[in-house]
Amino acid sequence: MKMIKMNIKHLVLGLLLVGSASFVNAQTTQTDSTVATSQAGTNPTIDALKKQIEANPKDTDALAKLAGAYQDASDWTNAVDTWKKISALLPDWAPSYYSQAYAYQSAKDDANAKLAYEKYIATVKPEEVEENKKNLAYAYFYIAFAEQTTDPNKAKEHIAKSIQYDPTNQDAVKLNKVLNS
Repeated sequence: MKMIKMNIKHLVLGLLLVGSASFVNAQTTQTDSTVATSQAGTNPTIDALKKQIEANPKDTDALAKLAGAYQDASDWTNAVDTWKKISALLPDWAPSYYSQAYAYQSAKDDANAKLAYEKYIATVKPEEVEENKKNLAYAYFYIAFAEQTTDPNKAKEHIAKSIQYDPTNQDAVKLNKVLNS
């Protein structure tokens, strides 16, 4: 049990150091849908992390770093696959679902991004809400945006939650006005 807690702690720290820029990008950056899989050779960071994971496939810290490296390389398919491995090892760890959603969204796979954001929302524990408000706000915003034409009533519920968590998000405020006009 102590090893699991330590791995989770290392994973969180690793994500904060390696992936914080990627999480911000999920909310602010439009990305290209091309997948950059070993375009002109290999990526030494990715190769080193793969070797580390071969030696210990349950090393969640190394897996998180690998997922971040794939995201940095815009290799969304491998990023999603790696985040899924982390989710399988740590099914109650919400940030892995948020990261999956980010990778799906970056790959322009809106349906799976929406599902991953929904899983993220469902996995955030009540005691973790405060520290996850910005990500929760974005997840609810994304779902509201995706549902605005197919289920406007659900979209209204989601956008209200988004604004509850982050009333300063101007995109959410604008969508709220559109949905409620």
